[in-house]
Amino acid sequence: MKIIEYFILFIIIISFGLGVFYYNQLPLQIALHWNAKGQADGYALRPWVFLMPVISIVLFLLFLLIPKIDPLKENVKKFRKYFDNFILIVFLFLFYIHLLFILWNLGARFNMTVFLIPAMAALFYFAGVMTENAEQNWFIGIRTPWTLSSPRVWEKTNKLGGKLFKVSAAISLLGFVFQDLAICFVIIPAITSALYLLLYSYLQYKK
Repeated sequence: MKIIEYFILFIIIISFGLGVFYYNQLPLQIALHWNAKGQADGYALRPWVFLMPVISIVLFLLFLLIPKIDPLKENVKKFRKYFDNFILIVFLFLFYIHLLFILWNLGARFNMTVFLIPAMAALFYFAGVMTENAEQNWFIGIRTPWTLSSPRVWEKTNKLGGKLFKVSAAISLLGFVFQDLAICFVIIPAITSALYLLLYSYLQYKK
């Protein structure tokens, strides 16, 4: 295993450890979902405090498997350092959510959506870095029928996608200024970029 994989395992272990340490201090019914305004509106039994650590384990196994089963795994090796860096950001993102989740259920009160903005911005940015460096493969990057059918379309679409994800990261930070619309600044740029890239890849393939 690589050093980065051991570090991710350490993050997952710490996540479980925090859940165990604070378990008896949490209420029997814990907040599990927050609305667009960052207010808790969904609850579940206390064992759900381990949701993020469990998700982390599943994703970790998936990320280990993907580079090995991809038919174009030789291409994955060419941008593996960007892939590994993005994976690390994903697990730090999940760990951050886990911390916010525990803090809220211990009694801290804050706007969950606003507190997620920097984490989402980082996730979008590093997704952009990985995407613009991704070589053609079946699991990572912008995969449409047209990017998978043409190396040229793949390159042009993913280069553009990387830039759009970075722009989305910057736009999401506006949520700090316009907190009532914070969720819009996070979701709308991401969805718009995804739809545009779908159309863009098709038009490039038609050329």
